[in-house]
Amino acid sequence: MIRRDIAGRGICDPETLDAMRTVPREEFVPVNLRSSAYYDRPLPIGYGQTISQPYIVAFMTEILNLQPASRVLEVGTGSGYQAAVLAEIAGEVFTIEIVEPLGVSAQTRLGSLGYTNVQTRIGDGYYGWPDQSPFDTIIVTAAASHIPPPLIEQLKPGGRMIIPVGSVMQVQHLLLVQKDLQGKVTQRSIMPVRFVPLTRGSGRRR
Repeated sequence: MIRRDIAGRGICDPETLDAMRTVPREEFVPVNLRSSAYYDRPLPIGYGQTISQPYIVAFMTEILNLQPASRVLEVGTGSGYQAAVLAEIAGEVFTIEIVEPLGVSAQTRLGSLGYTNVQTRIGDGYYGWPDQSPFDTIIVTAAASHIPPPLIEQLKPGGRMIIPVGSVMQVQHLLLVQKDLQGKVTQRSIMPVRFVPLTRGSGRRR
Protein backbone atom coordinates (compact mmCIF):
# COMPACT_ATOMS: atom_id res chain seq x y z
CA MET A 1 0.00 0.00 0.00
CA ILE A 2 2.70 2.50 0.98
CA ARG A 3 4.82 1.90 -2.09
CA ARG A 4 2.01 1.80 -4.65
CA ASP A 5 -0.80 4.01 -3.33
CA ILE A 6 0.95 6.57 -1.13
CA ALA A 7 4.63 7.09 -1.95
CA GLY A 8 3.84 6.04 -5.52
CA ARG A 9 1.37 8.93 -5.80
CA GLY A 10 3.71 11.60 -4.54
CA ILE A 11 3.57 11.55 -0.74
CA CYS A 12 7.18 12.05 0.31
CA ASP A 13 7.18 13.45 3.86
CA PRO A 14 9.15 10.88 5.91
CA GLU A 15 7.09 11.37 9.09
CA THR A 16 3.84 10.89 7.20
CA LEU A 17 5.10 7.75 5.51
CA ASP A 18 6.36 6.36 8.82
CA ALA A 19 3.00 7.09 10.47
CA MET A 20 1.13 5.33 7.68
CA ARG A 21 3.41 2.32 8.04
CA THR A 22 3.04 2.24 11.82
CA VAL A 23 -0.72 2.60 12.39
CA PRO A 24 -2.50 -0.78 12.01
CA ARG A 25 -5.37 0.24 9.71
CA GLU A 26 -7.09 -3.12 10.16
CA GLU A 27 -7.80 -2.18 13.78
CA PHE A 28 -9.93 0.76 12.61
CA VAL A 29 -12.28 -1.02 10.21
CA PRO A 30 -15.14 -3.44 10.95
CA VAL A 31 -14.01 -7.03 11.45
CA ASN A 32 -15.80 -8.22 8.31
CA LEU A 33 -13.87 -5.68 6.21
CA ARG A 34 -10.37 -6.29 7.55
CA SER A 35 -9.33 -8.14 4.40
CA SER A 36 -9.94 -4.83 2.56
CA ALA A 37 -8.22 -2.60 5.12
CA TYR A 38 -5.19 -1.84 2.94
CA TYR A 39 -7.04 -1.22 -0.32
CA ASP A 40 -6.85 2.41 -1.39
CA ARG A 41 -10.52 3.18 -0.96
CA PRO A 42 -12.88 4.39 1.75
CA LEU A 43 -14.72 1.77 3.79
CA PRO A 44 -17.99 1.99 5.74
CA ILE A 45 -17.69 2.08 9.54
CA GLY A 46 -21.40 2.32 10.37
CA TYR A 47 -23.85 5.17 11.05
CA GLY A 48 -23.45 6.43 7.48
CA GLN A 49 -19.77 7.23 8.05
CA THR A 50 -16.58 6.01 6.38
CA ILE A 51 -12.87 5.65 7.02
CA SER A 52 -11.09 7.64 4.31
CA GLN A 53 -8.92 5.99 1.71
CA PRO A 54 -5.26 5.73 2.77
CA TYR A 55 -3.99 8.15 0.12
CA ILE A 56 -6.34 10.91 1.27
CA VAL A 57 -5.37 10.32 4.91
CA ALA A 58 -1.69 10.59 3.98
CA PHE A 59 -2.23 13.63 1.74
CA MET A 60 -4.16 15.57 4.38
CA THR A 61 -1.57 14.67 7.00
CA GLU A 62 1.38 15.72 4.88
CA ILE A 63 -0.10 19.06 3.89
CA LEU A 64 -0.56 20.06 7.55
CA ASN A 65 3.24 20.21 7.94
CA LEU A 66 3.05 18.78 11.45
CA GLN A 67 5.81 19.21 14.00
CA PRO A 68 6.51 17.25 17.21
CA ALA A 69 5.07 20.11 19.28
CA SER A 70 1.98 20.65 17.10
CA ARG A 71 -1.44 20.80 18.73
CA VAL A 72 -3.98 19.47 16.26
CA LEU A 73 -7.77 19.66 16.19
CA GLU A 74 -9.58 17.00 14.19
CA VAL A 75 -13.28 17.36 13.39
CA GLY A 76 -14.79 13.95 12.65
CA THR A 77 -13.09 11.20 14.64
CA GLY A 78 -14.89 8.34 12.92
CA SER A 79 -13.11 5.13 13.87
CA GLY A 80 -10.04 7.06 15.03
CA TYR A 81 -7.68 6.16 12.17
CA GLN A 82 -6.80 9.69 11.08
CA ALA A 83 -6.31 10.70 14.72
CA ALA A 84 -3.87 7.83 15.22
CA VAL A 85 -1.87 8.85 12.14
CA LEU A 86 -1.74 12.44 13.39
CA ALA A 87 -0.73 11.29 16.87
CA GLU A 88 2.31 9.48 15.46
CA ILE A 89 3.72 12.87 14.44
CA ALA A 90 2.12 15.64 16.51
CA GLY A 91 2.44 16.29 20.22
CA GLU A 92 -1.28 16.55 21.01
CA VAL A 93 -4.40 15.63 19.06
CA PHE A 94 -7.88 16.76 20.05
CA THR A 95 -10.61 14.99 18.11
CA ILE A 96 -14.38 15.53 18.08
CA GLU A 97 -17.09 13.13 16.91
CA ILE A 98 -20.80 13.91 16.86
CA VAL A 99 -21.96 10.28 16.51
CA GLU A 100 -21.67 9.10 20.09
CA PRO A 101 -21.21 5.34 19.49
CA LEU A 102 -18.39 6.04 17.02
CA GLY A 103 -16.73 8.52 19.39
CA VAL A 104 -16.92 6.15 22.35
CA SER A 105 -15.53 3.19 20.40
CA ALA A 106 -12.77 5.34 18.90
CA GLN A 107 -11.75 6.51 22.37
CA THR A 108 -11.54 2.91 23.57
CA ARG A 109 -9.65 1.81 20.47
CA LEU A 110 -7.10 4.65 20.60
CA GLY A 111 -6.53 4.01 24.30
CA SER A 112 -6.00 0.29 23.81
CA LEU A 113 -3.43 1.02 21.09
CA GLY A 114 -1.49 3.32 23.40
CA TYR A 115 -2.31 6.74 21.94
CA THR A 116 -2.06 8.69 25.17
CA ASN A 117 -1.59 11.99 23.32
CA VAL A 118 -5.12 11.91 21.86
CA GLN A 119 -8.09 13.49 23.63
CA THR A 120 -11.60 12.72 22.38
CA ARG A 121 -14.89 14.52 22.76
CA ILE A 122 -18.48 13.86 21.74
CA GLY A 123 -20.00 16.99 20.24
CA ASP A 124 -20.68 19.22 17.25
CA GLY A 125 -17.31 19.80 15.62
CA TYR A 126 -18.57 22.89 13.79
CA TYR A 127 -17.85 24.82 16.98
CA GLY A 128 -14.41 23.30 17.51
CA TRP A 129 -12.94 22.90 20.97
CA PRO A 130 -12.70 26.45 22.36
CA ASP A 131 -11.23 25.63 25.75
CA GLN A 132 -8.25 23.89 24.12
CA SER A 133 -7.65 26.48 21.40
CA PRO A 134 -5.72 27.87 19.64
CA PHE A 135 -4.49 25.03 17.45
CA ASP A 136 -1.47 24.89 15.20
CA THR A 137 -3.44 22.88 12.67
CA ILE A 138 -7.04 21.84 12.10
CA ILE A 139 -8.23 18.95 9.94
CA VAL A 140 -11.87 18.37 9.03
CA THR A 141 -12.71 14.91 7.72
CA ALA A 142 -16.26 15.56 6.49
CA ALA A 143 -17.55 17.99 3.88
CA ALA A 144 -18.93 21.30 5.16
CA SER A 145 -21.06 23.70 3.14
CA HIS A 146 -18.66 26.49 4.19
CA ILE A 147 -15.63 26.96 6.41
CA PRO A 148 -16.94 27.19 10.00
CA PRO A 149 -16.02 30.61 11.47
CA PRO A 150 -15.34 29.10 14.93
CA LEU A 151 -12.61 26.92 13.41
CA ILE A 152 -10.97 29.93 11.78
CA GLU A 153 -11.04 31.72 15.14
CA GLN A 154 -9.42 28.74 16.86
CA LEU A 155 -6.60 28.47 14.31
CA LYS A 156 -3.36 29.93 15.63
CA PRO A 157 -1.66 32.72 13.63
CA GLY A 158 0.80 30.94 11.36
CA GLY A 159 -1.42 27.84 11.36
CA ARG A 160 -3.15 25.90 8.62
CA MET A 161 -6.40 24.02 8.20
CA ILE A 162 -7.43 21.41 5.64
CA ILE A 163 -11.15 21.01 5.00
CA PRO A 164 -13.40 19.60 2.26
CA VAL A 165 -16.11 22.07 1.26
CA GLY A 166 -19.18 21.37 -0.85
CA SER A 167 -22.40 19.37 -0.83
CA VAL A 168 -22.95 15.68 -1.42
CA MET A 169 -24.73 16.43 -4.70
CA GLN A 170 -22.00 18.72 -6.06
CA VAL A 171 -18.24 18.66 -6.53
CA GLN A 172 -16.45 19.08 -3.22
CA HIS A 173 -13.10 20.83 -3.01
CA LEU A 174 -10.34 20.15 -0.51
CA LEU A 175 -9.30 23.59 0.73
CA LEU A 176 -6.08 24.61 2.42
CA VAL A 177 -6.78 27.52 4.76
CA GLN A 178 -3.82 29.48 6.14
CA LYS A 179 -3.70 32.22 8.75
CA ASP A 180 -0.60 34.39 8.65
CA LEU A 181 1.12 35.87 11.67
CA GLN A 182 -0.96 39.05 11.35
CA GLY A 183 -4.17 37.02 11.36
CA LYS A 184 -4.98 37.35 7.64
CA VAL A 185 -6.76 34.26 6.30
CA THR A 186 -6.27 32.91 2.79
CA GLN A 187 -7.53 29.75 1.14
CA ARG A 188 -6.84 27.75 -1.99
CA SER A 189 -8.41 24.72 -3.58
CA ILE A 190 -6.14 21.68 -3.68
CA MET A 191 -8.20 18.97 -5.40
CA PRO A 192 -11.74 17.69 -5.97
CA VAL A 193 -12.76 15.13 -3.33
CA ARG A 194 -15.74 13.17 -2.09
CA PHE A 195 -16.48 13.05 1.65
CA VAL A 196 -19.54 12.27 3.72
CA PRO A 197 -21.27 15.49 4.87
CA LEU A 198 -20.35 17.21 8.11
CA THR A 199 -23.09 16.24 10.56
CA ARG A 200 -24.58 19.06 12.59
CA GLY A 201 -26.68 18.77 15.68
CA SER A 202 -26.64 18.64 19.42
CA GLY A 203 -24.08 15.90 19.92
CA ARG A 204 -23.48 15.87 23.67
CA ARG A 205 -20.06 17.08 24.77
CA ARG A 206 -18.21 15.16 27.42
